Amino acid sequence: MSAPVEEWVATVQLSSFGARKKMLVDVAGEPVSLFKVGPDVFAFHDICIHQERSLFKGTILHGAVICPGHQWKFDLETGYAEDQDECQPTYETKIVDGTVFVSATPRKQAI
Repeated sequence: MSAPVEEWVATVQLSSFGARKKMLVDVAGEPVSLFKVGPDVFAFHDICIHQERSLFKGTILHGAVICPGHQWKFDLETGYAEDQDECQPTYETKIVDGTVFVSATPRKQAI
């Protein structure tokens, strides 16, 4: 049995990020928030696991996305919520020729 082939979805041009450094895109039918921090782009399932609020409407601060619902802070690298056991689904990203690609499959989170 062969391993599944990773499917990448072209989303937006890196140059299209505005001053707020975030965008909401569709990846394989799912809402995904993109956050640009320095040269990196991080991708989160947009709907918060806690309050079902849009993370796109949240704030990026000190390496975390802060949910507008109850201000849970999700680590940009891992998706784990500060001081919580829960984890927001995240997606791998890559930039090819100025286009941001997002994996169609969320990362498997460490337990």
